[in-house]
Formats: sequence, C-alpha cells, structure tokens
Amino acid sequence: MSNCIFCKIAAGEIPANKIYEDDDLIAFHDINPIAAVHFLIVPKQHIESLAHTHPRDLGILGKMLLLAPRLAAEQGLESGFRTAINTGKGGGQEVMHLHIHVFGGGKTGKMADVLAKL
Repeated sequence: MSNCIFCKIAAGEIPANKIYEDDDLIAFHDINPIAAVHFLIVPKQHIESLAHTHPRDLGILGKMLLLAPRLAAEQGLESGFRTAINTGKGGGQEVMHLHIHVFGGGKTGKMADVLAKL
C-alpha cells in the first residue's frame, strides 16, 4: 500500500534500524520503545491486521512466531521476553499493517500497564 509506513520500510524507502530481513519478513527496532529491547517483526506483504489473515497466511504467521525467540535471544533477551499483536484500532493498533512487538529487558511492569503504552 502506498501510504503504509511499514510497506515503505520493507521496500527500503524509509530507513529503519533493521535487525533481520529476508524475502518475507523484516524486523527492526521500535522508534518508541517501551522496554530496553523493543523490536517489531513485520511481513513484507501488506496484511492489515491479524483479523485480516486467511489460511493462506499460515506460513508467514508461523515464520513470524518462530523468528521471535531467535531474534529475542540475539538481542539479549535470553531470560524471557513479551510479545504483543495489537489488532484493529480498538486493540491499540496504530499502524494498519500486521506486526508483532517483541520486548523485554529490565522491569516491564504488569501486562495491562505495558500494553497501555503500545
């Protein structure tokens, strides 16, 4: 989509602090982190939200979830991390392109407090 910031990042039109990229996914540090480590895993294909996925997206969804612990460990989160997928405006989604938040390091607080910051 032409106005989607994550599509522009995936296409290399907007710079990002990338930590991973392949043909299907890109991962980069969040510009407004809520924890010592906070990055996003984003499919390059535009999918509006988790609510807009279909059975054909099973492969990319699995790939995103399997990548999360690997990148978390590489970013120093060996003792644990949190993930969040905000879905729709009512679920706190600000960029209408599916993405997984992966965050941790230090005290992140209660889940409700953490998610309120996303």
